[in-house]
Amino acid sequence: MNPELTEEEMRRALFGTPQPELHFSAPSVQEPAVVFTKPVVAPAAKKKVATAFTPKLRVTLRVGNEFEGKMIELIHEADTLSSLLAEQEAVKAARKKYKYVEVVSVKSM
Repeated sequence: MNPELTEEEMRRALFGTPQPELHFSAPSVQEPAVVFTKPVVAPAAKKKVATAFTPKLRVTLRVGNEFEGKMIELIHEADTLSSLLAEQEAVKAARKKYKYVEVVSVKSM
């Protein structure tokens, strides 16, 4: 390879030989300017979007503040399909008010 290449030779090596551009001389015809506008439409009544079905699980808990004392049954509804997440969410919410929390059941609604 020749170390003394000119810029033009380098361009031909990288990009290939330039293809000749064909120039056609056509009569220039001016086209009329066309402006597109949207037709004015009266606003239609908005449709109510149907709410998607949200899966829910019902978690039943037995809660209380006394050890082996009076227990209250509490029901918590979670918007998830995961029974583990529903159980954790219910226990976390119940612990804010009660000291002892026992999960009885997790059922889908």
